[in-house]
Amino acid sequence: MQGESSLSQLLWCFAVAATIKVLLIPSYRSTDFEVHRHWLAVTHSHPLSDWYYDQTSEWTLDYPPFFAYFERFLSIFANLVDPQIVHLHNGLNYKATSVIVFQRITVILSDLWLLYGVYRLTKHLDSLKRNLIWVLVVWSPGLLLVDHVHFQYNGFLLAWLLLSISFLVEGSDLMGGFLFAVVLCFKHLFAVAAPVYFVYLFRHYCRGGLVRGFGRLSVIGAVVVAVFAAAYGPFFYHEQIQQVIRRMFPFSRGLCHAYWAPNFWVFYIIVDKGLAFFLRKLGFNIQAPAASFTGGLVGDSSSFAVLPQITPLTTFVAVLLGLFPCLIKAWRDPQPRLIARWIAYAYTCGFLFGWHVHEKASLHFVIPLAIVAVESLEDAKHYFLLSIVSCYSLFPLLYEGQEYPIKVLLLLLHSILMWFGCSAQFTKDEASETEEQTSNESAWWEKSRATSGGKEWFGIGWIGKVYLFGLLVVEIWGQILHPYILGETFPFIPLMLMSIYCALGMTYSWIWQLKRVLKLS
Repeated sequence: MQGESSLSQLLWCFAVAATIKVLLIPSYRSTDFEVHRHWLAVTHSHPLSDWYYDQTSEWTLDYPPFFAYFERFLSIFANLVDPQIVHLHNGLNYKATSVIVFQRITVILSDLWLLYGVYRLTKHLDSLKRNLIWVLVVWSPGLLLVDHVHFQYNGFLLAWLLLSISFLVEGSDLMGGFLFAVVLCFKHLFAVAAPVYFVYLFRHYCRGGLVRGFGRLSVIGAVVVAVFAAAYGPFFYHEQIQQVIRRMFPFSRGLCHAYWAPNFWVFYIIVDKGLAFFLRKLGFNIQAPAASFTGGLVGDSSSFAVLPQITPLTTFVAVLLGLFPCLIKAWRDPQPRLIARWIAYAYTCGFLFGWHVHEKASLHFVIPLAIVAVESLEDAKHYFLLSIVSCYSLFPLLYEGQEYPIKVLLLLLHSILMWFGCSAQFTKDEASETEEQTSNESAWWEKSRATSGGKEWFGIGWIGKVYLFGLLVVEIWGQILHPYILGETFPFIPLMLMSIYCALGMTYSWIWQLKRVLKLS
């Protein structure tokens, strides 16, 4: 009876979110909308052997095979709705109402899989924790903006990850590993957490002596190989695996995306450009980088004027070094209750130090951290600030004026819901106990504000409040003061300030998560 009640509540949450998503159908669409429409046409019009060779459009297929199969499945229904949607040539840049509604509806319906993932992950939690996670995930403003305005299928993909975590938490390692292999064959960027999965499964699932351990290692290895064979086998058969890999890993795209994701490399770029500017002023013959702040595009790894060039191998090593403490922890003490935290930390490392990181990739760790947020007061306060920074960093994706009230309102509403949800979750006594346990930590924005009489038990401290106020200042500068004072001069400054300021918050989050990973056992 309780299970039926909780399910009905979750469906109510989904219905509210779906209503908002339907209202967003006519809103702004990014080039990703045409990308996915073209993939419908490619997979529908070509035999499988030509999918990764098609160059009809600049938006070539560059996701792993399972996502291509997913597009092929959707194309069956697209052809029934409007055959021009899947026409390889006549469908280019097709903007009819039929294609808009169809593609928007497919994202909304695919979120049912996310709903199941959240339900399975939270079904054994108490009602307060369960409801809070539902709010944080199902009503995530980041997912609403990226999937249902900008246009992608992140909710559907993250559902596979949440399902994998749910099985690992229960001790069903084989199923958890299977589902992670599946999500890798949908989107290869999830591979950042592969080292964590490997170490954890090797130490937790393959334990029990040499013979038993080797047998289990063989079993889980066979499962992973079977998943990858199902995905890539047809392309091996057609001797096209090299072409598939080239499409999936286009390293020539450069270190940074068009809009700089708020990660470590933002600081690196700023330092390089600052040094180049001052050295030229001092008379040194420093070649100005080809890329500019105006476009926000670094271009390739040869764009730095003073600092050493960054290659994909450099970023790969940086991510592994960031992961190393977590891997040591997972090796020494593989605990199911910590796996969600470790996976989220892995994706944070990938976001902070990875190659050609998209700002949307912050969803890969913000959504799993929603599970962690209910575990302690400190986790809740960290998540409150991180989710605001993450959502705000997505604002440049929706640059048209008519979407501005939408993204601001969604962020404000979500912040209010988070505040009340966390306040309801953590009582005064729980807060006092948590504060006592974490009194020796140096989390500068996470410590609760000490109040007389204990009247407030969920707070972010004065430094956290100052940081959030800084976000407001950055936004006011970009929207009001910069156009009024500087006009069209230095148009790169608002985006640059946003990237740098959000990168500060993301970097602190990484440090905070690292400390928690090392401390908890």
